[in-house]
Amino acid sequence: MFEEYLRETPSINFSHPLIEAKIKELREKSYSQIDYIKSAYEFVRDEIPHSWDIKAKVVSKNAAEVLKNKTGICWTKSCLLTALLRGNGIPAGISYQKLTRGDDDGDGYIIHALNTVYVPELQKWIRLDARGNKSTVHAEFSLEEEKLAFPIRPQYAEIDYRDNNSDLDERLVKILNEVDAVMNIRTDFELKQGSVYEISNR
Repeated sequence: MFEEYLRETPSINFSHPLIEAKIKELREKSYSQIDYIKSAYEFVRDEIPHSWDIKAKVVSKNAAEVLKNKTGICWTKSCLLTALLRGNGIPAGISYQKLTRGDDDGDGYIIHALNTVYVPELQKWIRLDARGNKSTVHAEFSLEEEKLAFPIRPQYAEIDYRDNNSDLDERLVKILNEVDAVMNIRTDFELKQGSVYEISNR
């Protein structure tokens, strides 16, 4: 069951020297596997600014580029966290939400990516959102209650897919490869609900 959540992909390229070095650094500072997960999560959340927040011009297209460019959107920040975990033998994946681009649905929607992580010590999957905190966003590391970046607002037809995917969706990869600036990214489609493996509400 876990094999696909441990494999390397073009988006989750954990054998890249930059990622291998960061894995080694995080491992040396961690006293347990859970502490490693927390440290990797907080590094991606806090030390890698979200490209929209800093109006970055560069488009990071995979995990290694996020580390090299020191910025990425949620799609590739989730790839980086997945890479840091898989490279240390911890199963991890990507989950999605459909959110409004603005305060309401007047400017359409965007696909938001976050992470799934299997915690062997607890024998369960959890979800973590390393998007990056700011005045209106406050996500935290938690093994019990989810503390994600964005609460779903049904009145605006937002969706929490609660899915668990082993790689970045190919449609998102295509957008990253073709877009010239992160502020121009749009997603005019919905993801299939219940894909691959659903994260339970436990």
